[in-house]
Amino acid sequence: MNRLYNALQLKRLYQLKQLGYRYVPIIEKRSGSSADLPDDLEMLKRIVSECRLCALSKTRTKTVFGEGDPNAALMFVGEGPGAQEDTTGRPFVGRAGELLTKMIENAIEIPRSSTYIANIVKCRPPNNRVPTPEEAYTCLPFLMKQIEIVAPRVVVALGATAYHYLTGDKSGITKVRGEVIDTGNYLLIPTYHPSYLLRNPSAKKEVYQDLLKIKRILCENC
Repeated sequence: MNRLYNALQLKRLYQLKQLGYRYVPIIEKRSGSSADLPDDLEMLKRIVSECRLCALSKTRTKTVFGEGDPNAALMFVGEGPGAQEDTTGRPFVGRAGELLTKMIENAIEIPRSSTYIANIVKCRPPNNRVPTPEEAYTCLPFLMKQIEIVAPRVVVALGATAYHYLTGDKSGITKVRGEVIDTGNYLLIPTYHPSYLLRNPSAKKEVYQDLLKIKRILCENC
C-alpha cells in the first residue's frame, strides 16, 4: 500500500508541475526512493503488473512494462500499448514495432535488444486512443523510475504524446522533431512515432536524419 500511496502522491506533484508550479520533493522516503519504488526493474515490473491505479487496469489483458537492455545507452518511449502488445505483454511488436526494429538496426546499426523500450502508459487505452492526462500522470512515476534505473544517455520520444509527458511542452511534434534537449540526466530527442510513418511514408526521410543524429551522439567518444 505504501508504494501505491506514494505513486499517487508523485502523480499529483507531476500534475502541479504541468500547471507551472515548482516544488521540492517532500514525499517521505521509506525504502530509498522519492516514490518508494524499487531500484530494480524486475521488482518494479511486478508492482506494475498488480497496478489498479487507473481505469485502464479494468480493460487490459496484460500490462506492458517494457523490455531491453537494463544498461542501455539508448531508450525509446512510445505512447502506449496496442492490441498485439496488450496480448503479448511486450512493447512494439505489431507493424509499428517491426518498423521501429528496422529503424534501430538499419539506421543506428545496433540490435534492438541493446536498447530499452517502454511507453508512457503500461496498459492499452481502449481502441488505441490517446491516454488521458489522469492515466498518463498515474503511470508516469513508473516510467521515470525505469529511466532512472536504466540511466540511458539518449531517450527518444516517439511522437507528441511521449514528448509532451516527458517534458511538459505542448509543442507539436513537427515543431520539435529532431531537437536535442539536455535534461541534465540524459539527452531527449523527439521524433515521429512509427505508426505515423506507416500512415505518412514520406516522413521517413526526416526520421532517418534524426536516427543518424542519434547514432553520432552515441558514437561520440567511442
